[in-house]
Amino acid sequence: MNSSVPGKKQNRMRRGALLTFLLLFLFLAGCLPQPAPGQVPGITVVDTSTPAPVSPAGWWQPAVGLTWQIQLSEPEVDTSVDANVFEVDLYVAQSVIDALHAKGSRVVCYVSVGSYEDWRPDAAQFPAELLGKDYAGWPGEKWLDIRQIDKLAPILRARLDLCKTKGFDALEPDNLESYTNDTGFPLTYADQLRFALWLAEEAHARGLAIAQKNAPDQAGDLAGLYDFAVIEDAFYYDWADEMSVYIQAGKPVFAVEYTDLDGNFLDYCRASRKLGFSLILKHRELDNWLKTCP
Repeated sequence: MNSSVPGKKQNRMRRGALLTFLLLFLFLAGCLPQPAPGQVPGITVVDTSTPAPVSPAGWWQPAVGLTWQIQLSEPEVDTSVDANVFEVDLYVAQSVIDALHAKGSRVVCYVSVGSYEDWRPDAAQFPAELLGKDYAGWPGEKWLDIRQIDKLAPILRARLDLCKTKGFDALEPDNLESYTNDTGFPLTYADQLRFALWLAEEAHARGLAIAQKNAPDQAGDLAGLYDFAVIEDAFYYDWADEMSVYIQAGKPVFAVEYTDLDGNFLDYCRASRKLGFSLILKHRELDNWLKTCP
């Protein structure tokens, strides 16, 4: 799982005006779904007065306060860890998913949607024109041009189909936050939002819950549609409170801090409890080691 460091906070009013203009343009062009009366096209307003309702479509609606574990690298997934929710890679053995379900845990499917990974079995299917700059710090990865959803769709839909077939309960789309990074493409806030909305529609169509991954500046736009959030380094970089809109909507925030940064985990635990988040400490490579808050 990769993490991105948020840049300096931008002028919210100026960005909001620009976003409204861009989304109105996309709406009029037929690129975004029809909004309900009184809504800005493409933006879901979160009603924080009541908890999130159970989805009529029947996908999993995680509750605030659940414990969690994430393991994406060797050794083999340790299914004995005591956690309500496990996040593991899409291509993990079926026996791992079955074992986690047998113990009563929910299982989240990790898929990188914003980056190309040259070791994946479907790597050859990505058209060359979708591949951008190297993902700094992660050999074998390149950023993707998320504006070209029509070309990405067959690959990502196949991955989501596999998530569903293997019995996962939810999707965690990594590298959703791309327009603030040096991808090699002139991506915008509206491009990223459009991609995020498309992903939510595809996940829910398969009965999968979906997590917002990082991208704190879009939390207000996505918390009404997405089912929970997964965030990295948010306490270290001091943007965790921007994800509180999920808690206000009755949806959990699963947070992870990493041992390669020098922050005080106990301080983060105290802050996390006040916010209502579920926080863990992990190695950056996301092996089976885990530390929970006392």
